[in-house]
Parts: sequence; structure tokens; C-alpha cells
Amino acid sequence: MKLIEYADADMMFIDLAQQIAGEMESMLFHDETVSLAVPGGTTPGPLFDNLSGADLAWERVFVLPTDERWVPEDNPRSNAGLIRDRLITGRAAAAQYLSLYEAASEPEETLNVVTGRVAKALPLSVLILGMGGDMHTASLFPGADRLDDALSNEAPPILPMRAPGAPEPRVTLTAPVLKAAMNTHILITGSEKRDAFERAQKSSAHDAPVAVVLGQATVHWAP
Repeated sequence: MKLIEYADADMMFIDLAQQIAGEMESMLFHDETVSLAVPGGTTPGPLFDNLSGADLAWERVFVLPTDERWVPEDNPRSNAGLIRDRLITGRAAAAQYLSLYEAASEPEETLNVVTGRVAKALPLSVLILGMGGDMHTASLFPGADRLDDALSNEAPPILPMRAPGAPEPRVTLTAPVLKAAMNTHILITGSEKRDAFERAQKSSAHDAPVAVVLGQATVHWAP
């Protein structure tokens, strides 16, 4: 694991966008397509703004969320809206978005469809993850109903997940997919998440799911 500390968030977003663009450009030299998995939430928005302007062959890039709430993509709680509005725009508008949502009342009903869609992006070329104060990442939450299944080395690429306090079901990339990514970045800001990161380094993946990728990740932190 590598930790990079920045003086402020603006500097972090600019620097990280340059790093990710460089990794993708390098991989595009020898791979027909590359994949970029990104988190939802509000934190990565400025990163997406910077990355969307990168001069890349975006038409050869698959973009997908690391996890998704099981709501239609026009719902304000869907991660798809943020990704489409702030990442897949400008130069990056040529990228192909791979949705983790398929219209159905429960994720189990269309999981095979979603899994097949995502298969073309695996293994992930570049993975960007966030982390919550509870040390969750993607939708791998402490106390979630299928956390142990998702952490297993035999887990399928995607699993539904229901967690205490989450108002709707979610779907998430599982531990084998996250661990197989060729480049992994974890983006955190503020003192609360810095403290959570320090705790996660001393915890099991069951208690701190983000620990499953810490060994291979570059962690980027700004106050």
C-alpha cells in the first residue's frame, strides 16, 4: 500500500486525474479496450471534472460504477447520474457506460444480465474507490447481509447487498473483482476518514471491508 498526502483537495483531484489518465493511456497502447470503475457519492465529482478532459481514446474505454443503488438511473440517488453528468462528458463523452442497473423490482431478477454486461470490462484496468467512515467501500458494508459471500475468493463478479440503514438494495462489485484490478486508487478526504483508514489497516475485511484492497492500493488523502 502507498499513501499520498496532499495539501488540499483541489491539488489531489488534479494530480490524481493526471495519474489515472497516464495509466489509461499506457494501457491503451497495448490493449484494444480498457476499463475504469468509479465510485458514486459527492466526493469524486471534482476528480471526474478533471478526468473528463483528458486527451484519451475514450471510445475504447468502458466506464462502470463500483456499486449502484437499485433505483432507476434517473433517480437522484443513482450513481449513474453523477457519472454521466461529470465524467462521461466533454472528451470522455465517447466512453461506453456499463450500467449495474436493469429494470426489475429486485436485483436478483436481472443479475445475470448485469453480470454479462460487466464481464467485457474485466479485469478492471483502473479502479477508483471511496471509503466511508464505517470503513465500507463500494457497497461492501460491515453488517451487510451478503458481506461474507462478497468477500469470498469464489464470489461472482457482482452481488446484491442489503445493509442496515440503506433504504434500498444495492449491487456491488465483489472482492475478487476489486483485488484483480491492475491499478487501484482509494480517494479519501477529511480527518474522520483518515482516522477510519488508520483503523482499517488494523482490522479484518469483515469489520473493515476496505481492507480487502489496501495491500495493493494507492491511497490519496487530503484534509
